[in-house]
Amino acid sequence: MVVIISEPQQGLHDLCYQGHCVLRMFDEESPVTAPLALQPAFIGFCPVTEAVEKLATEGGIEERGAIYTKREVVDFILDLTGYTADARLADYRLLEPSFGDGDFLLPAIDRLLESASRDSALTYDGLAPAIRAIELHRATFEGTRKLVAERLRKAGLSHEDVERLCNAWLSQGDFLLAEFELVFTHVVGNPPYLRQEAIPDILMAEYRARYRTIYDRADIYVPFIERSLALLGQDGKLSFICADRWMKNKYGKKLRELVSKNYALTTYVDMYGVDAFHTEVSAYPAITVIEKAQGDKTRVFARPAVDAKFLKSLAVELKASKLPKKSKAREIENVTTGGEPWVLDSFDELALVRRLEAQFPALEDAGCKVGIGVATGADKAFIGDFGSLDIEPSRKLPLVMTRDILEGHVAWRGKGIVNPFGDDGKLVDLEDFPKLRAYLEERKEQIAGRHVAEKNPRGWYRTIDRIYPALTCREKLLIPDIKGDACIVYEEGKLYPHHNLYFITSDEWDVHALQAVMRSGIARLFVSLYCTRMRGGYLRFQAQYLRKIRIPSWQDVSANLRERLADYAETNDPHTLNEIVSKLYGLTPAELKLFEGKTKE
Repeated sequence: MVVIISEPQQGLHDLCYQGHCVLRMFDEESPVTAPLALQPAFIGFCPVTEAVEKLATEGGIEERGAIYTKREVVDFILDLTGYTADARLADYRLLEPSFGDGDFLLPAIDRLLESASRDSALTYDGLAPAIRAIELHRATFEGTRKLVAERLRKAGLSHEDVERLCNAWLSQGDFLLAEFELVFTHVVGNPPYLRQEAIPDILMAEYRARYRTIYDRADIYVPFIERSLALLGQDGKLSFICADRWMKNKYGKKLRELVSKNYALTTYVDMYGVDAFHTEVSAYPAITVIEKAQGDKTRVFARPAVDAKFLKSLAVELKASKLPKKSKAREIENVTTGGEPWVLDSFDELALVRRLEAQFPALEDAGCKVGIGVATGADKAFIGDFGSLDIEPSRKLPLVMTRDILEGHVAWRGKGIVNPFGDDGKLVDLEDFPKLRAYLEERKEQIAGRHVAEKNPRGWYRTIDRIYPALTCREKLLIPDIKGDACIVYEEGKLYPHHNLYFITSDEWDVHALQAVMRSGIARLFVSLYCTRMRGGYLRFQAQYLRKIRIPSWQDVSANLRERLADYAETNDPHTLNEIVSKLYGLTPAELKLFEGKTKE
């Protein structure tokens, strides 16, 4: 028998997480290992531990993705989940996975202490299993721990019990890596709003190894939801207030599939434009209640007033066995269907979209191609005045940017982009292009410092996205990412699009006629239904949403309609354009009004 020290390898970070490595006892006659002891790890022993420590000690509120929730909203969420003082809360098990300054934790403790006092459970043994809460940021953890201890002392608990309860309830660490000995009846909170770019690569890799819902560019709240759901006991309830992007966009697909398969979305409260937080956020927030149970009905309410009395009565309505007749809440069925986006509003528009989806092919199935312009990772190095870029003519392309189409047509400002790719899609040999080599070498420090260059040192001078020069010469429609309404601009085939622009090309459709269709209410109808709104009502006209638009096949469009569409491609008369397009889709007068409503400012 020998004793080894487990090193932090793939999938073994838990052996050294939180500053400890695990001594393991290995029996040469058996492949089974067993923990022998916990010993302090050597400094720098585990890169995952170091990454967690960095997040625990550095950064302000924004860098940590901390957004704090108003008390009225917290009470509403606790009410929605049934975590109310009139219940025997000492029998429940509540988890707060990122407690911050205690916005959720402290009100929950207040309710627990009130309930326990009534039920003679105000003891260490009675309270110890009732709560588990974790916070990564060390200074924030210590500050909130003092507030919890103060509440417990005021409730009459002894100094010893206060310390024991704080130790039992509160942990400082990474929720996504921590282990819990309980399953929970309730999980509540406001998970951190943190993008992958803000997380050290080694830690992000560990998250990906553990959580299958981290898909595409998922924000960190996605695995927070997955982990929280996994910790629910049967009939347990999770209620978070967080961005709703995962409910509709590409990166939320795996999490939507998980919820659809194993859980029930029982409540959805749209918080768009509602002053729910202590600071302003640009994301479109929502409150959800997801239960570990079976069910196909979802109660929906939009934009409640942040008023304690109103929210309390709304919680009663949403939890009722049957909605009151005069309730403004709605109950809808089958919101969660596999990985499909969740549509929880605009029910008349949804009915129209479902009809169009059943009748017409998707945009790319009708002979069109949707793409996005080039991202460089170092625009100051790769982009300049086209005429002043001192490189071989074949190594630069004229570039169209969002600012070039602000007036609804192309007004090129003369920018160009360095093209390091040959016609075969491979990086050119710099030895063959001395001017390009000199230009890039002069800017090498800036270019080679990008993540894409560090991953591929030999190809340090590539742009993030591959450039396809032939796209420059193609007629195309240009669409800015974020707009209040669809801005569809025709480009005749002289410019290459920048990364803030999406483009549509077609081998079948006349591009002018296609522009007319896309400028009608159809683009906004589909995008507004499937995308998440930003503050101010702006929409994201991204490729994943544009591809959902349905159009007829070109061969099914009559000669008369083809001509009329092309004639009205750039009209400033939206009503006439919508009437023409309504004939293309066979819209009823009521459906045309939905188009009209979507195109009005």
